[in-house]
Amino acid sequence: MRFTSLVVELIRARPRLVVVIVVLCQAVLWLAVAVLFYRSPPSDLATLLAFGREYQVGTDLGPPLSFWLADIAYRAVGNHMVGVHLLAVLSSAVTFWAIFLLARAIVGSQHAVLAVLLTMTVTAFGAPTLEFGPDILARPLWALLLLHTWQILGQNRRNAWFAWSIEAGLLLLTTSAAIGLLLLIAGFAASSGRGRRVLTSFDPLFALLVVLALALPYLIFVLRADSTIWPALPALAELGARAELWLSLLGGLLLAMAAILLLVVLNSNRVSRDETDAPIIYRPPVAPLARDFVYCFALAPLLAFSLLSGLFGRDTVISGAGVTLMMSGLAVVVASGDIIRLRRQRLLRAVWAAAIAAPAVLVVGATMVLPWIGGSEVHTAMPRRQIAQFFVESFARRTNQPLRAVAGDPELASLIALGRSRPHLFLDATPQRTPWETPAQFAETGGVVVWRAADTIGTPPPEIAQRFPGIVPEVPRSFDWLINGRQPLLRIGWAIVRPKGK
Repeated sequence: MRFTSLVVELIRARPRLVVVIVVLCQAVLWLAVAVLFYRSPPSDLATLLAFGREYQVGTDLGPPLSFWLADIAYRAVGNHMVGVHLLAVLSSAVTFWAIFLLARAIVGSQHAVLAVLLTMTVTAFGAPTLEFGPDILARPLWALLLLHTWQILGQNRRNAWFAWSIEAGLLLLTTSAAIGLLLLIAGFAASSGRGRRVLTSFDPLFALLVVLALALPYLIFVLRADSTIWPALPALAELGARAELWLSLLGGLLLAMAAILLLVVLNSNRVSRDETDAPIIYRPPVAPLARDFVYCFALAPLLAFSLLSGLFGRDTVISGAGVTLMMSGLAVVVASGDIIRLRRQRLLRAVWAAAIAAPAVLVVGATMVLPWIGGSEVHTAMPRRQIAQFFVESFARRTNQPLRAVAGDPELASLIALGRSRPHLFLDATPQRTPWETPAQFAETGGVVVWRAADTIGTPPPEIAQRFPGIVPEVPRSFDWLINGRQPLLRIGWAIVRPKGK
C-alpha cells in the first residue's frame, strides 16, 4: 500500500480547509511578532496614521482610503496599534481567499491550493505584512478585481459588474497605480473577441459611472492641486542610470520569487526521478483564454511597473511586490501541466515553511541582536506609548490645555501624534505637506517641538532653532529601547511653544 501524507490528502479532500489553516497560521505568526516585539509602528505607519487622522481627500502621499481605514482601525480598539495590525492581516487573508476563488475557477480546487501556497511565499518574503498602507490595501482590491474580471470575461457572469465597479473605484482611492492596473485589464479585454463583445455592451458604461462616482472627490483634488501622478520624464543623459535602476528593481522582484523557483526546482524530475511514490494532483485542462489571462496578469504588471518605476527614478516598484507578483503562483501552477507530482514532500514542506517564517524570524533576530552589536536602530523598538504619554502630559501640566500639535523631528513627532489626545502632526520643514496646520496656527495655539538630542543640554539643531526662534529647550528626556544592549538610550530634546495668552 502506498503512503500519502496527511497534507496531500487534505489538499485533495478539503482544499478550502487547507487555505483557511495556512492563512490563519500566517496571521497568528505576524500578530504574535507585533504584540511581542513591536513597541512602535513599522516603517512609515505612524506618519500614515497622522495623515489619516485629518481625513483629507488627498495628500502628497497619494489617495486617502488606506489612511482613513488605518485611523478607523486605530480608534476602534482604543488607540492601540493592534487594530491596524489586525487590518493588515485581514487584508492579507482576503487577498489569499480571492486568489483561491480565482484559481479554483481556472485550475480547480486542488491546484488552487498549490497556487495559494506558492503566492504566500512571495507576499511573505517580498512584501511586508504588517506595514499597512496603500500597497497592503491594494492587494485584496486587486485580487478581487481580477476575480470578478475573470467572472465577467471567462464565465460570462454579468452580475459581477457591480462588484467590479466598486472594487475599481476603491482601488483608485487606494493607490496611484490603479490607473495602470485598470488599463491592463482594459487592454486584455480588448485583445480577445469575447472581451471586445463585453466592452461593447452597456454594462461597462454603468460600471464606469459607479467608478467615477466613487473616485470623483480624489480626482477633483488632483486636478485642483495641479499635481500629476507621474514625475517628469528623465533627460537623455539619465537614461543609462534609469536602465540600471530598472534592472535592479526587476532583480528585486525575481528575488521575491526565489522561494517559488526553489520549490519548483526541488520538485522537478531532474532533482528526483522517483515517480513511483510521488502523489499526483490532477486538474481538468485549462482553457486557452484562462491560460492567457493568467500569463498576462502575471507578466504584464511585473514588466510594466518595474519599467515605469525605473524610468521615473523610484526606489521601489509602483504598487509594491504584493500586487505586482500576485499571479505568479497561479502562473507557475498553470505552466506545470494538468498533472502535478509532489516529489520529496518533506523537503518541500520544510522549504515552504521556512519561506513563510523567514521574514518573522528576521524581524525577531534584528530586534534581539542589533542592539548588542552596535548596529543601526530598530525603529519598532522605540517606546511609542511612553514617548507620547510624557509629552502629552507635560504640555497639559505646563499650559493647562491639551496638546494640539507637535512639530520637529518627523519620526518622533509622528509617534507623539499617536498619543491620547491625537495632536496634529506639523511638518515644519515642509509645511505644505500638512495643510491642516500652518506656522501661524502653531504659533497661536502652541505645541511641542521635539528633536534628537546630541548632548545633555538639549540644544536644538540649527534648522529647528531657525524655524522656531525664541524656544527654550527643556532638559532632554531619555527613554529605554525594547532592548538597550550596547546602544545609548533614546534621548529626545524638546521645547514647548506656549499658546498665545498663556
